[in-house]
Formats: sequence, C-alpha cells, structure tokens
Amino acid sequence: MQTIILANGAFPKSEKLIQLLRNAGQIICCDGAVNKLLEINVEPSLIIGDLDSVKASVKDKYDDRILQIDNQNNNDLTKAVNWCIGQGINKLTILGATGEREDHSIGNIALLTDYARDADVRMLTDYGVFIPVLKQEFEFETFPGQQVSLFSLNPKTRFFSEGLKYPLTGLQLSSWWMGTLNEAVGTGVHLRIEGEAKAIVYLLDAK
Repeated sequence: MQTIILANGAFPKSEKLIQLLRNAGQIICCDGAVNKLLEINVEPSLIIGDLDSVKASVKDKYDDRILQIDNQNNNDLTKAVNWCIGQGINKLTILGATGEREDHSIGNIALLTDYARDADVRMLTDYGVFIPVLKQEFEFETFPGQQVSLFSLNPKTRFFSEGLKYPLTGLQLSSWWMGTLNEAVGTGVHLRIEGEAKAIVYLLDAK
C-alpha cells in the first residue's frame, strides 16, 4: 500500500502525479494541502498539522481524520513524516513539497536527509525526483541522457562516480551549483563517498 504525504506547496499538475494520488493506498495531508486534494475529488486518509489553513467546512467533514499538532519546532511535513514512522510506515512518497515559497522548498528538500535515517523516502515534483543519500556507496537507476544533479550537505565530503558524463573524481561540492547539470550515460549511476554521506540526488524526468 503506497503512502503519500501531500505537503502544502504547489499542487501537482502532471498526469503522472495526479494518478499517483488517485491510486494511493493512503494520503497524509499536511494542513491546507487537503483543500487542494479535494479539488480533484480525492479524499485524505489523515490531515495533520496545526490546521491554520484548513477550511472550516473541511474540518467539520473530516473531524475523524484530523491530528492537530501545534509544535512550532517542526514544520507540518516533518510532523507527517514522524507520524508515519511512528506507525511503522517506512516507505514514503512526498508530493507538493516544492513550489510557491522558495524558502519552504529549500527547507523541505534539505530535510530529506533527516527523514532518510528512518524511512525510504522520495520527493517527487512535476519535473523530477529528489533522492536522499546517506550511504558511502550508493546506486540509482537512470536512462541514457537523463539529467542528474548532486547536492552535498557537507562541503568537505568527496564524491567519486561511475555512469556520469562528467565523472566526479574526488570532487568536494563546496557550493550547491558544483554538482548540478550532469548527465547519465547509461541505465545506472554509482556514487562512492569519502567523508560524511549526506547528500541529495535530483533526477530530471523524461520529457
């Protein structure tokens, strides 16, 4: 059963992601994301957050599916992820976590490496997928010509790669742009990391 966490950023537009929502086993909505979900006639399994942006009519209709958490030390996405992990749900797909406010987008993407300590998590957008990396050796599937970007959350970490058009040979990604706009040459990429493995891979979907 696929569990999707729907954050309250830009609602997905691609047919691929809309179908994911329609076919999901359960959908955990972060606060006001439920308002957007209902517009495509899909119901939430749970609404979680401080509920400051949920319509009153929605609160009344789904009062048996609401979990209000007012803790301001975590954003609503983190509250939803933590709830899932607490329920033993450790395979998660996150949608709606980018777009609209750029500071929220950057924060949500960076949080992926925190979530990945306890869950197999991916963040999908209308354009591609973000994958957290916490292992010294890491492989991921690609297609020839697929655009690949790598972001390191530790500027001292060194990266080595196989399967990229522009190989990484001990490169330290001391600035976020340095690992961007690479390209897969085949059906997979292998990364080897020296130092703290705390990074995020972004794969652009096929057009």
